[in-house]
Amino acid sequence: MMTSLLPGVAAAQRAPADVEAVAPADPVNLTELRREAEKAAKDLEAATKALEQRRAQIRESERKLSATLRELQTAERAFAQIRQPLSNLVGLLYQQPAGGEVAGFLSGQSNGDTLRTMATVSQLVAERDLILRDSGRLQKERERLAGEAQELRASNLLAEAQMGAEIETLRARSQKIVQSLTKALVKLGVKINKQGRPAAGCDPTRAASMSDFPNGLIPQAYLCPLQQRGNQLRGDAALAFISLNESYKRQFGRPICVTDSYRSLAEQQSVYYTRPGLAAIPGRSNHGLGLAVDLCGGVERFRSPQFNWLEANGKKFGWIHPKWAYVSPFEPWHWEYDPKIGSLL
Repeated sequence: MMTSLLPGVAAAQRAPADVEAVAPADPVNLTELRREAEKAAKDLEAATKALEQRRAQIRESERKLSATLRELQTAERAFAQIRQPLSNLVGLLYQQPAGGEVAGFLSGQSNGDTLRTMATVSQLVAERDLILRDSGRLQKERERLAGEAQELRASNLLAEAQMGAEIETLRARSQKIVQSLTKALVKLGVKINKQGRPAAGCDPTRAASMSDFPNGLIPQAYLCPLQQRGNQLRGDAALAFISLNESYKRQFGRPICVTDSYRSLAEQQSVYYTRPGLAAIPGRSNHGLGLAVDLCGGVERFRSPQFNWLEANGKKFGWIHPKWAYVSPFEPWHWEYDPKIGSLL
């Protein structure tokens, strides 16, 4: 069996095929499900990046190998150009007619010119032999590199196939965790769509892409409905609020009363002009980021039991009453989700 090539894959491969088996026993534990979904998404992202890096390394190694092979081919052609004239010259010298300087040397009647000629011939022969040896060495080197190139390509194809399969394993695991999360939301009464599923915006892993959208212009596909009909938030804030709502219900016997949640830019403009001094400038409100709610049912009264309970317990779910809302302006009904706190839960 080949060793996993991607970070986080080994753990996913050791996990049972049915993700629900490793999810918390209590389907209401949205925090744990959210954490599992975010971890799976991060593993998938890391694996995808590792695959891209591996592909880049493969392309670079093949580029270098191809360059080396081209250099060898160029060297072979250069040696061939040198070798051929030398071979022709040596052949011509040995084929001189009888009575020439070579014949004189062989008959014992050599003189200085004959000896110089023979010395030249010997040098040419030696140079030719050297070139032939170098050419042979280059040919062997080329054959070795060509073999390495073939093995490298086969190995790269195998590694890439394995990495692709591991990414598919991670992607399937991420999808199953999100499905488990979806089922939990349905059981908790979150409004479902025509396909019988909560909005895709309930997937907490989509929260990271929220910075791509201007304040108040988040597409509906990126928003998650709350149990309170007509209200919605971005995925991670919605899951945390739903968990907070379940805890609140156990304490007070009824769900949290919500008067407002995500506001579009147009809605924020309307509130800003109809309630001057009690609404943020359009484009600057946390309502437009899907991270704020306005509450009722007692929470809107400062130091009521509901307010005090939410103040003491909201942070456990990532929800806080911001400092400014205590004084400027005083808004006991306004609560916000802090992604930094929520990510630590």
